[in-house]
Amino acid sequence: MDHIRPVPDDPSPETPAEGASAAPDLVELLKLSGRGDQGAFSQLYDAVSSRVFGLVVRVVRDPAQAEEVTQEAFLEIWRTAGRYDPDRGSPLGWLLTIAHRKAVDRVRSAEASTRRDASYHQQNQPVAHDATAEAAHASLEARRVRTALGSLTSVQREALELAYFGGYTHTEVAGMLDLPVGTAKTRIRDGLIRLRDTMGVGGR
Repeated sequence: MDHIRPVPDDPSPETPAEGASAAPDLVELLKLSGRGDQGAFSQLYDAVSSRVFGLVVRVVRDPAQAEEVTQEAFLEIWRTAGRYDPDRGSPLGWLLTIAHRKAVDRVRSAEASTRRDASYHQQNQPVAHDATAEAAHASLEARRVRTALGSLTSVQREALELAYFGGYTHTEVAGMLDLPVGTAKTRIRDGLIRLRDTMGVGGR
């Protein structure tokens, strides 16, 4: 995608149009991008790239990697813009969710590589039965969490991912999703309740 421009070295935490009288219509820009309109996608990039980069760098902690992940996120956005449904969540929330997932994937990949290097000398040692059982249990638990997350509505899931995986406060989540703080808190609370019920925590 040659038209995607590099993220600035010192991006502003706000979009260029934030607070301006003629803020870009992200829903319309996503719709046009989904139809292959590169001009609309360029406008979308200009409007939200700083916010996306800010989220990514907070997760991966490394500005150089954050730039790479930001570009990966925008490539994914370009490929999937046509799937965005405004009835299922805000456009900014949808964009940030994609960016957050890309950032988390990068962190997990780096952590996995580090763990492999650090534990190489242990690979040929017998694994105790209880350690094997513990690993199996952790794998099953992670699968339950992923399944439970899939049961949430998109608006609940995007709020929870920002609050609990991105480490943002309720106020910050509300700002990112263009919501009142009370609405953001409600989505997070309802999402947690649904997670609990889906996983059967304390109920069975």
